[in-house]
Amino acid sequence: MWETLAQAVINGLLIGGIYALVSIGVTLIFGVVKIVNFAQGEFVMIGMYISFFLSSQFGIDPIVSLLVSMPVLFVCGVLIQHYLIRRVLGPNDMPQIFLTFALSLLLLNLSLMLFTANYRTVHTWYSDEAFHIGGLYIPYAKLIAFVVAMGLSGALWLFLRTTDMGKAMRAASQNRDVAMLMGINPNRVFCVALGVALALAGAAGSLLMPFYSAYPFVGQVFVLMAFVAVVLGTLGNVIGALIASLMMGVAESLGIQFVGADSGLIVVFAMLLLTLAFKPNGLGGGRAR
Repeated sequence: MWETLAQAVINGLLIGGIYALVSIGVTLIFGVVKIVNFAQGEFVMIGMYISFFLSSQFGIDPIVSLLVSMPVLFVCGVLIQHYLIRRVLGPNDMPQIFLTFALSLLLLNLSLMLFTANYRTVHTWYSDEAFHIGGLYIPYAKLIAFVVAMGLSGALWLFLRTTDMGKAMRAASQNRDVAMLMGINPNRVFCVALGVALALAGAAGSLLMPFYSAYPFVGQVFVLMAFVAVVLGTLGNVIGALIASLMMGVAESLGIQFVGADSGLIVVFAMLLLTLAFKPNGLGGGRAR
């Protein structure tokens, strides 16, 4: 019993690291730019396809392909913010919602047209390997993905805390008008914020490829979990999104293990409802960080 419980917790933490990269990107965009990016899952999908084609055409390991997927999606984020999102920022949220939703549909249908609905996989030397500690089973691929995901999350935290651009992003998230009076260029800050968020989505996609299949609708799964984590961890709170993602991964794994194979999302949403019943502002207490 205890061994089964420990295995479920380990599995949940490992997948929770991937959820964290996606949810941190969503909450970063909301905290700084004040929009909800409904297309975040599609950029995870793009990261997966980048890693797939680099592996199939050039033999590049999906983990190494992070060096390509992250810069490519960072540039995409900067361009999308500068040429699209910047034009709809304002007191009315509806144009922003319609824009990111339309972008999601566009990317989804383009991927269907270009890649079809076929599943694409990458098999590496470590895809089927695992550590065996006592009776516990820890897959190499998921462990590597978790370690890299936590490393990227820590790097983002250091970036926000120690660099001038990170401090500018935090200032813009707290009060945009005061930040402008202090000489901060909001458009530049917003471009970097969206670029970093999409780079994290690309990283999540690359880290998934050794043990998850790429297909056009794959992003829908992860963006749903990301939105739940963002609400659970408090909108705009990066640390809250990280903690909530790990909790959700564990809750989903426990639900699959002890309730049923299709009950993971049910347990996650039940946890969300129970948490918000006692902490309506989320785990972060309503404070954007």
